[in-house]
Amino acid sequence: MSKEIGLYIHIPFCRQKCAYCDFASFAGQESKMADYVKCLIREIRQKNRKDVRIATLYIGGGTPSLLPPSLMEQILRAAREYFDFLPDAECSCECNPGTLTEAFLAVLRDGGVNRLSLGAQASQPHLLSLLGRIHTWGQVEDSVQLARQYGFHNLNLDLMLGLPTQTLAHVEETLQRALALSPTHLSCYGLIVEEGTRMQMMVDSGKWALPDEDTERAMYECCRKTLADHGLIQYEISNFAKPGFACRHNLDCWKRKEYIGVGSSACGFLEDVRYQNPLLLEDYLAGKPAEETFISSQDARFESVMLGLRMTEGIKEADFFAMHGVTLENVYGEKLKKPLQEGLLCRENGFLRLTRRGMDVQNRILVELL
Repeated sequence: MSKEIGLYIHIPFCRQKCAYCDFASFAGQESKMADYVKCLIREIRQKNRKDVRIATLYIGGGTPSLLPPSLMEQILRAAREYFDFLPDAECSCECNPGTLTEAFLAVLRDGGVNRLSLGAQASQPHLLSLLGRIHTWGQVEDSVQLARQYGFHNLNLDLMLGLPTQTLAHVEETLQRALALSPTHLSCYGLIVEEGTRMQMMVDSGKWALPDEDTERAMYECCRKTLADHGLIQYEISNFAKPGFACRHNLDCWKRKEYIGVGSSACGFLEDVRYQNPLLLEDYLAGKPAEETFISSQDARFESVMLGLRMTEGIKEADFFAMHGVTLENVYGEKLKKPLQEGLLCRENGFLRLTRRGMDVQNRILVELL
């Protein structure tokens, strides 16, 4: 019997590196695109398995929409040739305003992509400039209109909170301008200052000041309330969707379902083994093998808790038992008592989930469980 799994394809090319980005993405490497796609297709062929069906596809980056349409067409054709896709598979592609073209959209549509994720981030020009983004909000609006012309109606917009110089009024304005575009999904991510990024250098030097904790919390609450008022349901700490439009690929990852990853830096998870392909583009093109890590039973149980508590519905206790052969109570019973008593966790209808207060201190709860 075939297993239903996900497929992730990484496109590492960018026009320029964003100030906050620590992903495996590379600017000024367009000359290597054709060779990269050849390696990518070879890896897709090598990872071909007859015992799986693809339930979700996610093409991320980098900036996938920077690829010439002919190269994206080759990737999508290879994915369909070597893998069996479910008829209703969710197939997502990240695109950046400022790089999205009609030719690229036509290739995505004809290749079976049915969901787009646009990196909008903020509507204020000075914040986009600070982030190192190459687009304007006008290009966000144009990209959404163009996508709909090509039949894409399942649209996500990525937004960012807690940016240097960002105010609550900025967040409110960005939300209103985003909602005016009628997306089916919004991701509202709090900024994480990653080591080695330009963002870290500017913050550490004192040149950029982050909003204080109370302001950032107010930004998040603004997102929760505003989006709820407009019919977008929060289903994960940072993700909101119209009914029926939650991202199935990400949900499957948070539920520890298996997936295959291809491309430089791509991760995969199959049969208790996680692997990651080489981070550097040169190493991937040279055929350097992936690094593999066996996931112990103890680590697997903790992953289920760590990932499951990201979702607003929480962890279905019956699913935890089916996956691990032990109950949550058996593994974490004593450690659950304190956060349950403090009102940070709750048990309802067979689920263990974070309360609203618990979401603010999620990391503390996980540390105590670990």
